Amino acid sequence: MRKVLAATALTASIAFTGLAVAPAAQAATAGTATQATSIGNWGKYYSSNHKAYTFGKTWRLNGKVYTKWYGKEFSPKRGYVWFKYYSGGSWHKFSRDWNNSYSEIWSKSSITKLYTYTCWGGKFTFCGAAHRIY
Repeated sequence: MRKVLAATALTASIAFTGLAVAPAAQAATAGTATQATSIGNWGKYYSSNHKAYTFGKTWRLNGKVYTKWYGKEFSPKRGYVWFKYYSGGSWHKFSRDWNNSYSEIWSKSSITKLYTYTCWGGKFTFCGAAHRIY
């Protein structure tokens, strides 16, 4: 009798905490996903001398790829973040500069690949490694 009561108590505990979910409930929640697809967080990606870094988040919504990035550097010089993406059959590249702390969101449709890297002191100086973020 004790074993039956212990098993019942354990089952009730699991059901109460939400660890046991009925297959019908699992199927219902799987079909109600939002349209935004989160690719994920990325960074900290440093310049080669570690005086600047960037980090952020990338997601896809309605055919566009969005990137929100943050830049940090604490010196009299500027930090630079580069984005290189493949779209429309060719590669495109652009940079943004900042001083101290900065944040920005940008988006572009029909991106199939997206890379980023961080530089410090000039657009082409002390550049860190490139990282694929989408």
